[in-house]
Amino acid sequence: MLKKFATALLCTAACLSNAQAHITLEQKSAVSGTSYKSIFRVGHGCDGSPTTNITVFLPEGFVGAKPMPKAGWKLDIKTEKLDKPYLSHGKPVSERAAQFSWSGGRLLDAEYDEFVIAVTVPESAGKRWIRVLQQCEKGQNDWAEIPVEGQEKPRFPAALLDIVPAAPVAGHEHHH
Repeated sequence: MLKKFATALLCTAACLSNAQAHITLEQKSAVSGTSYKSIFRVGHGCDGSPTTNITVFLPEGFVGAKPMPKAGWKLDIKTEKLDKPYLSHGKPVSERAAQFSWSGGRLLDAEYDEFVIAVTVPESAGKRWIRVLQQCEKGQNDWAEIPVEGQEKPRFPAALLDIVPAAPVAGHEHHH
């Protein structure tokens, strides 16, 4: 009985480390036009070297982003002007936070951490690829490649978010 349990545990650890080989989003989908908490999971360094900097590049259409600060890391936010300002709480907004960098920390290869940005996702549904640049004491991993159907999986795929259409508003049913 105990032996079986130990084997299962062993697989969990090994199988997990395998699955965490990329920078991925914890929640893989979001409803269009809604607020979404993007949690970027960093499961390893660069070929064993500790991670010292994570930069997330939010694609166009992602607005109102607010990163979660992390103890021991310095946070930098780069903004960019919007082609079309939009209204937020009745006020026009003409720029957006587009790039977030956490630096100065040290995440060992054997450790795991999460970097979080709350953001409003675009109104249009579909797959969005989010580039994440991981810099380490030695080397870097640029998670920017977009897989192409029928081709070999890229070594450094960008994080994928699937934006799903909002459900139509209910209210036409008869309640008894």
